[in-house]
Amino acid sequence: MGLFSQVEKKLEGAVGGVFARAFKGDVQPVEITHQLCKELDAQAQILSHDKRLVPNDFLISLSKHDYARLFPYSKTMTAEIITDLREYAAEHEYIFSGPITLQLEERPDLPVGRFIVVSETVAEVDQPPTAPGTLRSANLVLEVNGVRHPLTPPGFTVGRGADADLRINDPGISRTHAQFVVTGSGPDLRVKIVDLNSTNGILVDGRKVSEAELGDGSRIDIGKTQMLIYAPSGS
Repeated sequence: MGLFSQVEKKLEGAVGGVFARAFKGDVQPVEITHQLCKELDAQAQILSHDKRLVPNDFLISLSKHDYARLFPYSKTMTAEIITDLREYAAEHEYIFSGPITLQLEERPDLPVGRFIVVSETVAEVDQPPTAPGTLRSANLVLEVNGVRHPLTPPGFTVGRGADADLRINDPGISRTHAQFVVTGSGPDLRVKIVDLNSTNGILVDGRKVSEAELGDGSRIDIGKTQMLIYAPSGS
């Protein structure tokens, strides 16, 4: 309880104050942190007498209004929340099975000021050692505004509309802008991006393409949104 008070106070002072002024009456980052800490407490599974396993993957559903306001700040907010979750877990001797991931989604049925958290324990996949210079692509993720999305078969579509698997609130992005095609598994995993006849096109590493093979370090620009593909270094 002592550490959580510190975590909450830290977020309120460093981030919450700014958001409170901008979004008075709306969902606050400190509220999300508080709910995620409660989720860790509720879902903790005993591993030993002093260790408990807790979820590491979180989906945060927000009203259309709250999503539109928080999404532009998601990178800063996500980094702050993950730091506080790690501190809270360390104090309570909780263990994460892999990297902590947070994803925001828009839920039209939610009223302003309300949000829902769904958590899951996602194990990090251990891959056999690779030869020097070989890409360990099995653990690749797509980072968008600070939120990491695992790249697993068959992939997903990206766009601004409701039909897209990954929705991005960016007026420069078409309703169904592009598709990430993921095939294979383990070290044979392959990732490709395909333009779905978008209005503004796709840039991969600064070059306009209709489709391109992607790997660790690939940078993608669609609309005003920048994306990065990389392999997380650990939990």
